[in-house]
Amino acid sequence: MFMGEYNHTIDPKGRLIIPSKFREQLGDEFVLTKGLDGCLSIYPMNEWETFEKQLRSLPLTNKNARTFTRFFVAGAASCELDKQGRILVPQTLREFAGLTKEVVLTGNINRIEIWSKNKWSANSDYDDMDSIAEGLSDLGITL
Repeated sequence: MFMGEYNHTIDPKGRLIIPSKFREQLGDEFVLTKGLDGCLSIYPMNEWETFEKQLRSLPLTNKNARTFTRFFVAGAASCELDKQGRILVPQTLREFAGLTKEVVLTGNINRIEIWSKNKWSANSDYDDMDSIAEGLSDLGITL
């Protein structure tokens, strides 16, 4: 399981160090793609394959299904770590997520999210967590 929050920088060439705690779980090859809420997501290959099966099961006749699949797959890139524990984030993905210098990597159970520091700060407002928790009880989440 991926968990934790790590602050790093991305260099002008798009190289980003992956925290060592995350590297241990990623394996040799993994997938980097767009994520929801304006972040990027890194999936270990086994998690990506599970997600891919779900996407394959969506009906081609459904426009939302096609758009959803396209969003995740069109910009996806297969990645490997270099000897310094870095990945190269493609320019199109850096632009999508607004990654310039300061980034935040967060563990999110089965994937890693990569956020620009500004977007992370704007999206990590937990003032209404009680209300959110109440709404999730309808989905079977209880504390």
